[in-house]
Amino acid sequence: FRRELCDNLRMTTIPQNAFQGMNNESLTLKLYKNGFEDIHSHAFNGTKLNQLILKDNKNLRRIHNDALRGATGPDVLDISSTALESLPSYGLEAIQVLNATSSYSLKRLPPLDKFSSLLEAVLTYPSHCCAFRNLRTEKQNSFLSIFDNFSKECESTMRKPTNEIFYRDDSYNTSLWSAEKNMYPFEETSPYSYSAVFDDSEMTGFDFEYDFCQPKILTCTPEPDAFNPCEDILGYSFLRVLIWFINILAIAGNFTVLLVLITSHYKLTVPRFLMCNLSFADFCMGLYLLLIASVDAQTSGQYYNHAIDWQTGSGCSTAGFFTVFASELSVYTLTVITVERWHTITYAMQLDRKLRLRHAVPIMLGGWIFSILIAVLPLLGVSSYMKVSICLPMDIETGLSQAYILLILVLNVVAFIVICACYIKIYIAVQNPELVAANKDTKVAKRMAILIFTDFTCMAPISFFAISAAFKVPLITVTNSKILLVLFYPVNSCANPFLYAIFTKAFRRDFFLLMSKLGCCKSRAELYRMNYFSAYTSNCKNGSSATAPNKASQALLLLSALEK
Repeated sequence: FRRELCDNLRMTTIPQNAFQGMNNESLTLKLYKNGFEDIHSHAFNGTKLNQLILKDNKNLRRIHNDALRGATGPDVLDISSTALESLPSYGLEAIQVLNATSSYSLKRLPPLDKFSSLLEAVLTYPSHCCAFRNLRTEKQNSFLSIFDNFSKECESTMRKPTNEIFYRDDSYNTSLWSAEKNMYPFEETSPYSYSAVFDDSEMTGFDFEYDFCQPKILTCTPEPDAFNPCEDILGYSFLRVLIWFINILAIAGNFTVLLVLITSHYKLTVPRFLMCNLSFADFCMGLYLLLIASVDAQTSGQYYNHAIDWQTGSGCSTAGFFTVFASELSVYTLTVITVERWHTITYAMQLDRKLRLRHAVPIMLGGWIFSILIAVLPLLGVSSYMKVSICLPMDIETGLSQAYILLILVLNVVAFIVICACYIKIYIAVQNPELVAANKDTKVAKRMAILIFTDFTCMAPISFFAISAAFKVPLITVTNSKILLVLFYPVNSCANPFLYAIFTKAFRRDFFLLMSKLGCCKSRAELYRMNYFSAYTSNCKNGSSATAPNKASQALLLLSALEK
């Protein structure tokens, strides 16, 4: 029996018992292109539903949890092109076919055990199909448990001629898998039907739509793609542990550096100013990692139900902005710091060419504007942060997006080359035996090697695989790229506060002076005060007595530049 009601925009609700009194035959309700906004509790009470078609009800936002209570079925539910945000919690057990295409508001699914009979799902979001991967229906599981001891029979059956294979009995549903029925035509007189093998009591409650030896797995479309595989945000279990350690190290280290430099009573020099900018950029990178780790912990095991809200929401956009802004500002500041060190050493004795704060401020202002612009572009449609769960701009579908990714990568490679070139020149300068003692030379070389190595470790793997992906020749999967995200991407953010600040004498002095104000480490702070005062007095005397810059004073300037 079929009932059709369509193109009635004045009907806004389906009330209780709306279809009560209809005959007990299987009922197909086609209620499409109406003005429905709400379906009330017990709306289909007393009906035996075969198909319930609610498609193209653009304003339908709510189906009451008990809307299907009192009804039998439906076997087929079509809610495509509706505004539904959730499915009812009762009455889903009988559904064999679910059609929810173009239902963009349906971002979460009910518990999977509600779909105990589901055979086919056509959904809107690929992530939802992850929920049904390898999920067998309750009937199929029960069916397989009955045949648990018949694996040998299966093997022998598969070796029999086609006309001897067990066929389905007359309960076969011709509305599903019609192609398969043509492949295995039903023969009523076949002595190999299921009823010939099992008692009626064993077959009660089963609707044998599966071959004995070839059970069907639930099919779901659209299937997840390479950018969004069926896994949690971080994918690997060991990354969940490492990312917490790394983000806490990055946040704590850079916050400490910022706090000490900002509260220091010493004059704000160019190196201190640049270090503040670098620490802030790396602090933002730590915040990005913290956000990713937190969302992964909250959605672990059920990311398919949160993927749409996360990737299309403000959370992923915020995380993406943080990471791109932090990455570009960090690379830019590292380059400026390196060039400043090279400039200080090259023109050590030419005070008129010294880089001052009034020069550094506009240089860094340009870096901030550039980094913010690069981070904002994916929010304006140039690439996108929504493509992957880790919120990196991996969308290269358009030529503009591809050019955007390549621009970032090329600039990072150029920055690395500039950093390497400057440090090589610095090393050549301080290697002069007339200027620096051998042990100092070795110390400087090791320190520069560490700085270049950390930069290379951070930039090289990311740039190599990202450039290949930008040319649409990916050499690594998104799953494996998450290893790069955790182990290589934030290397600089963790190492920079130690290499550029915490391991320097100036920072240790500022740190202990700050601690002395809080009542700690007073004796150590006093020692640093005395050393600083004596060094300052000595430099003043040497400066007043010197008529021309000698090589010893130049050597001290070279070393002090590397200690900033």
